[in-house]
Amino acid sequence: MNNNTLWLILAIILMFIAMSWLALSLPSHWKQVRSGKPASTRLRMIGWSAIFLSALCCFKADHASMAVLVWLMIGAAAAASIGMILSTCPHRLKWLSLGSFAEGSKR
Repeated sequence: MNNNTLWLILAIILMFIAMSWLALSLPSHWKQVRSGKPASTRLRMIGWSAIFLSALCCFKADHASMAVLVWLMIGAAAAASIGMILSTCPHRLKWLSLGSFAEGSKR
């Protein structure tokens, strides 16, 4: 396994986590996984940060034109995967809905 492969694996993991956090920032999806209200702003902020880090990993692995293509494809696959998980077995995302992301929790 070379260095570029590791960067791409990290990009995939970050994008999957980012899409999960962005989905869980919506109250309807949060209720599927946990009770209460989500800390939507916090979840969105770290979700977008993880998407940015995923893009950086893609740029580290490949040249710019290929990195953008791979990043967009990873984003589409991650969004579709999270959509399927939320529609079939949302409890699998419980580990990503950390207690600190519940509204009213202390930082």
